[in-house]
Amino acid sequence: MRDLAYVIRYFHLTLVGKAMEHLLNHKPDPADYRTALAVSFLLILIIAALFWRVQYFGFIHYDDVLYVTDNTHVQGGLSCEGFLWAMTTSHASNWHPLTWLSLMADYELFWLSPSGYHWNNLLFHMANTVLLFWVLNGMTGALWRPVFVAALFAVHPLHVESVAWVAERKDVLSAFFWMLTMGAYVRYVRHPVLSRYLAILLAFMLGLLAKPMLVSLPFVLLLVDYWPLRRFRFGELSGLSRLIVEKIPLFIFSGASALVTFLVQKNAEAVASLEFLSTGMRLANAFVSYAAYVVKTFWPAGLAIFYPHPGTWPVWQVVWSVLLVVGVTVCAVACIRRYPYCIVGWLWYLGTLVPVIGLVQVGSQSMADRYTYIPLIGLFIVVVWGVADLLRGWRYGRTVGVAAATAVLSALIVVTWFQVQRWRDSITIFTHALKVTEGNYLAHNNLGMALKKGDRAEDAKAHFRAAINIKPNYAPAYNNMGYLLTREGRTEEGIQFYLKALQIRPDNVDVLFNLGEGLASIGRIDEAIVSYREALRLAPENPVVHNNFGVALTKKGSMNEAASEYREALRLKPDHAGAHNNLAMVLAEQGLLTEAITHFREALKLQPDYANAHYNLGLALKHKGVFEEATFHLKEAVRINPAYSNQDELPLQSAQ
Repeated sequence: MRDLAYVIRYFHLTLVGKAMEHLLNHKPDPADYRTALAVSFLLILIIAALFWRVQYFGFIHYDDVLYVTDNTHVQGGLSCEGFLWAMTTSHASNWHPLTWLSLMADYELFWLSPSGYHWNNLLFHMANTVLLFWVLNGMTGALWRPVFVAALFAVHPLHVESVAWVAERKDVLSAFFWMLTMGAYVRYVRHPVLSRYLAILLAFMLGLLAKPMLVSLPFVLLLVDYWPLRRFRFGELSGLSRLIVEKIPLFIFSGASALVTFLVQKNAEAVASLEFLSTGMRLANAFVSYAAYVVKTFWPAGLAIFYPHPGTWPVWQVVWSVLLVVGVTVCAVACIRRYPYCIVGWLWYLGTLVPVIGLVQVGSQSMADRYTYIPLIGLFIVVVWGVADLLRGWRYGRTVGVAAATAVLSALIVVTWFQVQRWRDSITIFTHALKVTEGNYLAHNNLGMALKKGDRAEDAKAHFRAAINIKPNYAPAYNNMGYLLTREGRTEEGIQFYLKALQIRPDNVDVLFNLGEGLASIGRIDEAIVSYREALRLAPENPVVHNNFGVALTKKGSMNEAASEYREALRLKPDHAGAHNNLAMVLAEQGLLTEAITHFREALKLQPDYANAHYNLGLALKHKGVFEEATFHLKEAVRINPAYSNQDELPLQSAQ
């Protein structure tokens, strides 16, 4: 009941219904309107029942790290600096400022509690489902067919990834603006005036700022112009030309977004070159992915968080996929006049997948469940309208239709129930990925990272070795293996793994940092400094690297340079307790005890159980003659860490 109250409080059904009635400028029969509201409420209850467990799920060690848990900018919350960063960053190899701002807003509300992030993803999915129903209802005038399409959208297992994964906020957020854009477009078609056209542009622009997947939306609007809006007829080139001209501003926005996205991903080296994936290999993967998504739509088995790209697909699989795509396309064209929804739905599916089908290969996956969040709507339209037409006129058609719809939705709900549970934590989702895929080096590596976090080092190392065996040039697995070996005291062995990772990818900041840590721990300070400097050249705004570089400089005796690094770390992260403590130690060494004491106090304010800071502050106060307070802090240091009872110097403190 408490969860249901949360849903209703944040998503008042009546307000949504009224808003869509106004948006679509559509006033249905009062009885139909009440039915539509009741159906919308039922859709929300079904989604809540299926997905309510996500509030207990954690962050996934894959992209959630980049987007939230290790992202200092997101953890800075909403601010002018955060807004500027969101608008200009290429972090995570994407440009989607509205998604960053959305996550910053979540951090303001929930800090690092994953429950709130999951709930907001879920609320957006609820909103998208209801909006899809109202948009289709407004475009077609039908009631029950849009209901079934929306229900399929709500409960299909392929959509679990977009809802249950915090990092896929960009999916559900951009889809929200996709639906609003289509709703605004229907309203504009009913009464074409400038203000309504500007509403389309605004919603579309916001959607592109959430995720560039919306670049295909102008194409979809042309499709719905043909059916169900019927703004032009098949073969009427003049009517089509007029509608294309009408959408030129939308195409300009799409082109600009696509160009920015390509440049960002290319600069981040996320786009695979033709040297690694030829044009033929990309086309083969595109056709195989198109066919695989269709198969998974009707038989959603073997779903995984990551599908490794095989490089070269078996010839039989490529041929079968090409025949499927071409065959369905020919059939859709053949019945274009009698069943126009077939070509509209099929081209919706094909067209909306173009940005992520692999023609421009981004990342190392062959396909991804999350890519189907919007495209599957096209297939749902074909299936629902097609089955309804097949059953029309048959005496028992309505009964059979209701029974079939109930059976299909019930089956999907059962599959989705289990699929949702697989997203509860990193170990579960990556273990499942290894069960349903082959050669999944990323799943091995990320499962190892989750096991490492759970202090299961030997199990983690086994998975890192498996990742390396599958893909010998996979740098993250070498880095993770090096980290575990270094942590076990086998530093020289760990350093060799770091060096191997750098041979594969010399610009990996994490590896350079870890190498610096390892070298510094065995006294190879000069080499560590070289590694830290290179890491900072690549990531000048990383406060942890600045701090630990400062520690190495301090050990070398370069106090002024070390102080500069600590101050830079604090500029980037004012609540970095370790940097406050380390800067204070340098200041104390230089005789600036008053300023040092200020930073020691700030470190303890941020981290009250910081034994090192208690001890150092106690010594500083003792030098200043404040004996009573000095004694208190020295005793606190010993209470927290008894090892300080034998300390006679100021120890340095690195901070990971």
